[in-house]
Amino acid sequence: MHKRVVIFLFFFLIAIVCDAQNINRAQVIHRHDIYQNSADTLSSLTLGNGAFAFTADITGLQTFYKEYAQGVPLGTQSEWGWHSFPNGKNLTIDQTYKYYDLFQKKGVSYSVQSKEAKDAVEYFRVNPHRLQLGNVGFVFLMKDGDTATLKDIKNIKQRLDLYTGILESRFTVDDELVQVITFANQDADGISFSVESPLVKLRRLFVRVAFPYPTGAFTDVGDHFSEDVSHQSVYNGNKGNSGYFKHSLDTTTYYINANWNQKISMDSTRKNFFIVKPIGSSNVFKANLVFSPIEKKNKATFEKIKNNNRTAWKEFWESGGAIDFSGSTDKRAFELERRIILSQYLTKAQGAGSYPPQETGLTYNSWYGKPHLEMYWWHAAHFALWGRPELLEKSFDWFVTVADKAKAIAQRQGFEGIRWQKMTDPGGNESPASVGNFLIWQQPHFIYLAELLYRTKEEKQPILDKYKEWVYETADFMASFAVYDSLTKCYNLGKGLIPAQECFNPMETYNPPYELAYWSWALQVAQEWRERSGLPRKKKWDDVINNLAPLPQKDGLYLGSAEKLYSFC
Repeated sequence: MHKRVVIFLFFFLIAIVCDAQNINRAQVIHRHDIYQNSADTLSSLTLGNGAFAFTADITGLQTFYKEYAQGVPLGTQSEWGWHSFPNGKNLTIDQTYKYYDLFQKKGVSYSVQSKEAKDAVEYFRVNPHRLQLGNVGFVFLMKDGDTATLKDIKNIKQRLDLYTGILESRFTVDDELVQVITFANQDADGISFSVESPLVKLRRLFVRVAFPYPTGAFTDVGDHFSEDVSHQSVYNGNKGNSGYFKHSLDTTTYYINANWNQKISMDSTRKNFFIVKPIGSSNVFKANLVFSPIEKKNKATFEKIKNNNRTAWKEFWESGGAIDFSGSTDKRAFELERRIILSQYLTKAQGAGSYPPQETGLTYNSWYGKPHLEMYWWHAAHFALWGRPELLEKSFDWFVTVADKAKAIAQRQGFEGIRWQKMTDPGGNESPASVGNFLIWQQPHFIYLAELLYRTKEEKQPILDKYKEWVYETADFMASFAVYDSLTKCYNLGKGLIPAQECFNPMETYNPPYELAYWSWALQVAQEWRERSGLPRKKKWDDVINNLAPLPQKDGLYLGSAEKLYSFC
């Protein structure tokens, strides 16, 4: 039977089966809810709304941040939470430029890490950096007056309900039961929690709100509270059970807008540390905390936020595609299904906002919190493939806002079009990097992701009109980056690049096979975009497509890069 007929019948049968029996999505998701019965510093759990994330320990908050610092830290991060140390030396990014003779061009500038420009390199790699916005945890007092430690948390039963995004934590302290419900606010950047325990009425359970100062380290885990003189915070209570915390550091200021279900007293005996003490008659304490760059009264109730959270997560899980492997006899099926569900949860919770996420999302603060655009594909492409293109488009639109700065990089280096950044900040500013700025495999991503949106969106023309300008400019750069060799009559990539493996000398590397293949594919798609828009194919792009160097191979295997220039194309 013809191969195409077999494939058609296969998918036709799948369609019949799917139509006959809808997947019970809630049942599939709940199969993979996370349960914990002990404290594990590598198993903290993240709640979020896609643009804000809060990572909690076994108590449902961030109580034991010191103990978790070497595992998966207890961070609170947002898309808008950035800070820069003062530039006291008036350093400029062009001080990091080093000039190379490459691509048949002389004096091509790259922002790299060099000893000669150490101060400027360090400053622009570190700044701006993503903030750990605050630490929210419990303080438990034992009967003898000592503060409870992690070892005092007993009889642990914790569950993350993936379908609703609600974290339920149950444990005892000094034989007293504590029950906590925690979830992220889906309409604002915050969390809500409820704690029920006799310890509340006994005045032995409090809530700590603390503001760390940024370390400027490659990873900032949010446990640096020693820089008292460099930042200040205050709490202002409003009428009723509400108020706001204000945190100021250098030229950055942000707020936590809060409300509570009962009266509180505020203890601040340590700078930038606040102890919230419930003083009502109930053994249930509820709090709603919204992190924000502006002070704004927080009026939402706990129940309203909880219901909105449930609705938002249900809408996510009930949209797009779904897979149920429960009927499979393959022993690997359950694990594959688990990874699919958890990956979808994590990318929705911490990487579905309006900016490309950092490599580790909003759970872990790596590379100073800066996005790496070659990794953006992994975070976002699947949204379209699972039938949720709007979540890809939400962050993809950021590229348009920084295209001018990407174009400036290309012009500075003598290329046409747009050269997309590698390690960048929210404003699209390039960071010095001796490896990253020689990478090129992020360049076709824009075309790839635009094509995904085109294929998955029902309305095609708006996608063409929206992104075609930058698809063309991306292709212009790619075509101009390829160097024609009159001897071999081939277009080569390099020398002057580092492949995706990141372990090659840029001054000695050319024609890596992955990048060659991606170059050819993306330029072909860019030509299709021109044809879809009623424009003729671009001759320069076709010249490169038709004459790209062959994929280097040896003994039947592809090489990491070419060992020699081929004598023909």
